[in-house]
Amino acid sequence: MHAQIVLFDGFDPLDVVAPYEVLYAGGTASGGAVSVELVSAEGPREVVSGTGGLVLRATGALDAGRAGLILVPGASGRVGEPGEVPDHDAGAGEWQKDEFIPVLLGRTLTTELPALLKTAMDNPEVTVGAVCGGSLVLAMAGLLEGRHATTHHLGLDMLDATGVHAVSARVVDDGDLVTGAGVTSGLDLGLYLLEREVGPRIAHAVEELFAHERRGTVWRHQGPAPTRL
Repeated sequence: MHAQIVLFDGFDPLDVVAPYEVLYAGGTASGGAVSVELVSAEGPREVVSGTGGLVLRATGALDAGRAGLILVPGASGRVGEPGEVPDHDAGAGEWQKDEFIPVLLGRTLTTELPALLKTAMDNPEVTVGAVCGGSLVLAMAGLLEGRHATTHHLGLDMLDATGVHAVSARVVDDGDLVTGAGVTSGLDLGLYLLEREVGPRIAHAVEELFAHERRGTVWRHQGPAPTRL
């Protein structure tokens, strides 16, 4: 499995680094069955995160036609009060540090990323994953209508408003779409993908290495619906 983790201006570093380390360790533990790289829609470049100006380097361009996994992180910046809306358009002006998270996520719509993600989601050989606000990037691009997904708890209403079946779970498996909730869920998402795609023994070895036990039950649209508890 080859994994491409997407960087965009204002990305949340933990959304990227947590699954990157898990998948990289999975590659080591599996003798190279997993590979992972950081990419951007624009190609190789230095990409500034939304946390203190931390910079990571995308070493390649996102290849939507390559089989494997494409993972979209969320953004970090000013959260604001729940429901607070920025007073300027998400696509206007130059990117700046410490902007509202919805602005940073919305700016991805003015890049080539949405078209590349649509191509990826139409490709049966690609699984698309998202951590935290990465689900909102996909949803705002009109790519998740009717699908089951999760995101950070502060964004669940926004996700639901785009026509997504928003699920309050740490990890949601909707087939070729696998999403994680808050930022630390990137660890759990990475471990689950290792288990699903490579096997539980590899996932367990990485879990032991990181001294991290996955939380919660992975939600799938299977089995009888629960009665009200």
